[in-house]
Amino acid sequence: MASRTIENYLKQLWLQQQESRGKYVPMGKLAALVGVTAGTATTMVKAIADSGLAKYAPRAGVRLTRAGEQLALHVLRRHRLLELFLVEILGIDWSEAHGEAEELEHVISETVLARIDLLLGHPSVDPHGDPIPSSAGKVEAPELCSLAELQTGSRTVIVRIMDQSSEFLRFAQTSGLVPKAAVVIEHNNPQAGAISARPDGKPPVILSMTAAAKFLVRPCATAGQRRRKSS
Repeated sequence: MASRTIENYLKQLWLQQQESRGKYVPMGKLAALVGVTAGTATTMVKAIADSGLAKYAPRAGVRLTRAGEQLALHVLRRHRLLELFLVEILGIDWSEAHGEAEELEHVISETVLARIDLLLGHPSVDPHGDPIPSSAGKVEAPELCSLAELQTGSRTVIVRIMDQSSEFLRFAQTSGLVPKAAVVIEHNNPQAGAISARPDGKPPVILSMTAAAKFLVRPCATAGQRRRKSS
């Protein structure tokens, strides 16, 4: 069984590889994500590579092997099922569930996890809209776009929130910008670097483009509806 430390490294590597489309993750980036020095991260990565869970290239960084990906997805499945259980069954605020799940994901048994999955009705996403990997180690992540990409007048539905810090989630909850919420883009002003989004039943919310990019939506705008990146 992998240690808690190794599981954390594998999970962070998998998440970063999704952003970089499978490329090697730089050691400095990985070290920052797990909260250690570059030297400490390199020592751990070499040990993980020796176990066959990752490939390490001194100048390029590190990426997971197939075996490493499967173990990372197993950890991610535990984490996201636990988050949903904590929110839906135990009533813990979703801004606090991430931290609690970080602790529990390393100690929960497969028997208890299976019962949680059954109790929740075999869910496909966690409270933030993140896809829950299957027990077979497969994950389905539909192509989504962000609020920042939508043109004035677009109507959409929030599917996923990418920033899971407690502060951002509390802001999203208060603003009504939560998964399954219908939203209208009242104004998108690239020159000002801000958009105005109005969730159903809530006042409009002014978002910077950086914040707006953290809300993923579906359906995406068509090519004719999206703002050109040069505008």
